[in-house]
Amino acid sequence: MTQPTAGQQQVIDSILERGAAGFDTILGLEYTAVTPDGVTATLTLRPELHQPFGITHGGVYCSIVESVASVSGVVWLGGTGHVVGVNNNTDFLRAVASGTLSIRSTPIHRGRRQQLWLVEIGGDDGKLIARGQVRLQNIEG
Repeated sequence: MTQPTAGQQQVIDSILERGAAGFDTILGLEYTAVTPDGVTATLTLRPELHQPFGITHGGVYCSIVESVASVSGVVWLGGTGHVVGVNNNTDFLRAVASGTLSIRSTPIHRGRRQQLWLVEIGGDDGKLIARGQVRLQNIEG
C-alpha cells in the first residue's frame, strides 16, 4: 500500500472527519477506510432504495460506484485538483432487498489526465452483487 503524501493525507482526513456529504448522505453511504490506493465503504439497504418490485434499484449501485470512485480519485490527486466522472459502466449481478453492502475500490489506471477505478459491491454473504468501472477526468486546481 502506498504511503499517503501530505496532500493526500489532508484530503483523507477531511473525508473521514466530515463523513459522507451531499447525495452520499441521502444514499446512506459510510466511508470506513480511505487511502490513495482505494476506499472501503458500507451502505445499509432500506425500502426507500427499492424499485417497484421490492429489490434494490440499479441506480443505487450506479450511484455507489460513481461516488466511491470519485472519492478514490480525488484522494489520489492529493489536493491538487478534483475529478469528474466521464463514464460509469455498472453491472448488476444479483438482486438483493436488505442487508448491508460492502464496497471496495481498486485503481486500474491513474494517469495525468484520467483515472479508471473498479468498484465492487458485496452483500452480507460475501457474494458479489454489482461491480462497476468509472473513468474520471482529472481537473487541475
